[in-house]
Amino acid sequence: MTTEINKKTCNDINTKMVSPTAPDAAEADRTKEDSSKADSPKAYSLKTTDRVIETNEERETYELGVRMGREARAGQVYTLIGDLGVGKTVFTKGLAAGLGIIEPVSSPTFTIVQIYEEGRLPFYHFDVYRIGDVEEMDEIGYEDYIYGGGVSLIEWADLIREILPGHYTEIRIEKDLEQGFDYRRISICEY
Repeated sequence: MTTEINKKTCNDINTKMVSPTAPDAAEADRTKEDSSKADSPKAYSLKTTDRVIETNEERETYELGVRMGREARAGQVYTLIGDLGVGKTVFTKGLAAGLGIIEPVSSPTFTIVQIYEEGRLPFYHFDVYRIGDVEEMDEIGYEDYIYGGGVSLIEWADLIREILPGHYTEIRIEKDLEQGFDYRRISICEY
């Protein structure tokens, strides 16, 4: 089942285990080749890069979030996909820390969006698990956040895929208990 999900969201491009901070030459070549397709009519659905990071402790998942938060830029949209209990909140807390946010970060399950403004960029943390219809996103001013000057992270984004912007970074977190209780496989795909 894991393979099927990754094929569907990562467009059947093979994944390669790489360091989260030092992509290899093959990944750079693949990124360059795929980015040349950006002018095609369906560029929004083309995967341009692919990384898989394995973590074995909660702290490592958090630190990956910190690194990505430090590298985030205004207008960046991250989608976060994974089952309950895989570490989405741990990753999100790390991302917020990387943005310089020091207040406690929690999942906005019942409010849909939580706004943090004291970091180097505003951080808009969405949890769309309880969205009944994508029209609810219009009611909260979704586009103002997504197309604004902050960083957006959308948990359960696969539920609103039809309204995602043309470019986003998908982060998929998966467990494999055969590898250990704290093992996580984190796939990062640019669309």
